[in-house]
Amino acid sequence: MIDTGGTIVNAAQALLDMGAKEVYASCTHGVLSGPACERIENSVLEEVLVLNTIPLPKGKPISKIRSLSVAPFFAEAIERIYGDISISTMFD
Repeated sequence: MIDTGGTIVNAAQALLDMGAKEVYASCTHGVLSGPACERIENSVLEEVLVLNTIPLPKGKPISKIRSLSVAPFFAEAIERIYGDISISTMFD
């Protein structure tokens, strides 16, 4: 989860300071409250991938933030449950 973005931005900077060439991040839930979008936008992060479990804030800079839909995964799980097929094989 990324809430205000402070930790992920500071971690990315620390990685660059220790010799990383580029830093990418991902999270399940992009809360992105308060200054998060601006912090990420102005950070050394190349890109942040978030799942669309929470809508992205409207009217904020999000060029470095990419959203990935969870719909296909949930649809497959629902179909398997309905068809009495194990969902555990989805994680193999």
